[in-house]
Amino acid sequence: MLIAALPTGPLAANCYVLAPAPGGDCVIVDPGQEATEQVDKALAEHSLTPVAVLLTHGHFDHVWSAAEICERHGVPVHLHAADRGLLTEPASGVDPGFAAQLSALLGPGPHTEPEEMVEVSGGDTLTLAGLDFEVEHTPGHTPGSVVYTVATEDGVPVMFAGDLVFAGSIGRTDFPGGDHAAMLRSLASAVLGRPDDTQVLPGHGPATTVGRERTTNPYLRDTAG
Repeated sequence: MLIAALPTGPLAANCYVLAPAPGGDCVIVDPGQEATEQVDKALAEHSLTPVAVLLTHGHFDHVWSAAEICERHGVPVHLHAADRGLLTEPASGVDPGFAAQLSALLGPGPHTEPEEMVEVSGGDTLTLAGLDFEVEHTPGHTPGSVVYTVATEDGVPVMFAGDLVFAGSIGRTDFPGGDHAAMLRSLASAVLGRPDDTQVLPGHGPATTVGRERTTNPYLRDTAG
């Protein structure tokens, strides 16, 4: 499996381009700020054709370039319904101080959705680019946060975790729509409930594994206890 990790924008949000192999269809996960040029380079380098964009949640730093990329390639965006409103009202997902800065950066709007939207739900299996993505609803960071899990050719699960869990930390829950109790439940099911060899590709920072986070991440140790 080919997975290109592309840190994007001032917040270094990870965008991922993945495909079974070079020279075919691919899926783009979380194209954030300043992602379009990097995505185009990855597509050209590996001779890939996008068939879909998957969004782990609706925060601006993960969805900024989604509409542009989808319009350019004529592909749908997949997002949980509970976060759909963040596409048209991005400032509603952050605290008031951050919202003022974001509004100044984005302008007054209106902000539009990508032309083609597909709402996902926990329990869905999406077959895209020859890969099967399992969707798990993981509220806590946002109401509509999800993780997408796909198996590599040798059977090792790879989880695109968004802002659920990072190497050594977890997503914050103090933004509007955040819910710490829901986050703990999501961590218990979506992270602690998975095999240790599960590869975790987070929304920020380096890749990790469930096993590593189970033993070293203080937030997960607290959750397990």
